Amino acid sequence: MKKIKNIGYLLTYLGFAFFIGSIFTGTYQVKPKDFDQWIIDKNIKSNLFIEKTRHDLINRELNSWRLSKIIINNAKASNTQLKNQKKIEWSKIIPLKWSKTSKNYIYPLIRKSATGWFKSHPVLWFFLTFGLSIIGGLLVFIPDYKLLGPAGIKNNGIFQHSATNRGLIGMITALFFIAFYVVLYFFPNYIVNPILAVNGIKQFLNNKEASQWFLYGCMYCAVMSVFAVRMLIKYRHNRYQILRTVVVLFFQITFAFLIPELLEAFNQPWFDFKNAWPLNYSFFFDWSIDGLISSGKFGIFMFVWGIVLTVLIVPIMVYFYGKRWYCSWVCGCGGLAETLGDPYRQLSNKSLFSWKIERWLIHGVLGFAILMTGLTLYLYFLEIPSWKEVAFGISGYDIQNWYGFFIGSVFSGVIGTGFYPILGNRVWCRFGCPLAAYMGWVQRFKSRFRITTNGGQCISCGNCSTYCEQGIDVRSYAQKGQNIVRSSCVGCGVCAAVCPRGVLKLENGKDTGASRTEVKDILLGNDIDILTMAKNNPSNE
Repeated sequence: MKKIKNIGYLLTYLGFAFFIGSIFTGTYQVKPKDFDQWIIDKNIKSNLFIEKTRHDLINRELNSWRLSKIIINNAKASNTQLKNQKKIEWSKIIPLKWSKTSKNYIYPLIRKSATGWFKSHPVLWFFLTFGLSIIGGLLVFIPDYKLLGPAGIKNNGIFQHSATNRGLIGMITALFFIAFYVVLYFFPNYIVNPILAVNGIKQFLNNKEASQWFLYGCMYCAVMSVFAVRMLIKYRHNRYQILRTVVVLFFQITFAFLIPELLEAFNQPWFDFKNAWPLNYSFFFDWSIDGLISSGKFGIFMFVWGIVLTVLIVPIMVYFYGKRWYCSWVCGCGGLAETLGDPYRQLSNKSLFSWKIERWLIHGVLGFAILMTGLTLYLYFLEIPSWKEVAFGISGYDIQNWYGFFIGSVFSGVIGTGFYPILGNRVWCRFGCPLAAYMGWVQRFKSRFRITTNGGQCISCGNCSTYCEQGIDVRSYAQKGQNIVRSSCVGCGVCAAVCPRGVLKLENGKDTGASRTEVKDILLGNDIDILTMAKNNPSNE
């Protein structure tokens, strides 16, 4: 079994090596027709830039790094010359921002200019990257069914392993995650070859060309599927964990990946039916509303569904089942955290200070989302263009961009997933997700969900607190016999799964108010005076 596991590691590393190596290899050849169309699409008017770039790129074989550098250098030279003129022609200035230039200007041209082996062998290329990694991952995890022994939680040595105790391997993993998300969000022009690996799947689903987001969707589903196998083996003694893992994987693959892609095949807008505002922060943007409404009756249905989901379905479901119905059973962010992120759940900080930061941050993000959406709808209904200045030189478009950059990209992606090996697997869910904050209010003040505790059975081992991914000090509640009703709790149930005494239980009771958090007296052996009890209860003699 150990040999099979080692073979799995080798195949996985080979798949990653091919994936990463392709970023630095491959050739691209810009054709005159593609170049001219790119100039038109990007509304580039600088003749100096057009002629110089045409001379440097057309019919030349270049790698993505060289091609990108030529475009940026020529744009800088063109802008400098235009700005040195007495009368600056601002319409010819090419906007250069590190967070936008690569993905908005360079990527479309490089994607269209891909040539060579990676493009001509899509099936083999998919196997060498995704295939080897998936097969290797399964060979790593499946032997654990025998190697780990009888069913039950096995967390032995988790704080001694460099990968799970913020050691060297953990830091390297974090750097890899962070680098991947930075490239994905801001520099997709460097990952065109990996994108070509899934182009065949994209064309099969809706006959369109794959983008960096389709690559991400394929990777997301593949990683969740492989690590779901690990979860099913590790928690095979717990039916709640098994069912929860299967359901969240189903929602990710079906609702977040396949259905939106198939909708595009029928000329409908890409739409994730489970993604609710404010997590889906762009739902009320003008282009989103117009795109849905202009798509006919089904588009209008999707728009109405998005509103009903946020206003009615989300709070009603939280009332009956707590936020766990979404965060642990439906949400893709939670699904990745519970599969890929499970080895890091013990790294969440349980201090009071981190709890204070959590409350300020997550509710601050929710406030930002409400402010941005309110302004967006105000401009939309008054038919004011989003690019028009509102106040202090700031437009609605600027605020949307700030939210998209700081929250939608940096916080949720680069930090939210990149910091798994450093801050635990629920960084985004705990500190940044505005939908989690919204549901947390309902769960804390008006919900039937709670985690009940049998304090008399608690031996203070601390397993529950250690493996709480949301940083809740579960043991302190168990010691007092107090129900756990916290707005941050996602109801993953791992605290109950790792408890050796059965102290904790996830329940949906009838009471929804303050009675859920009352501290009940715990009868301990040292507190019992048998003689006094006998005198006060003569009927028991």
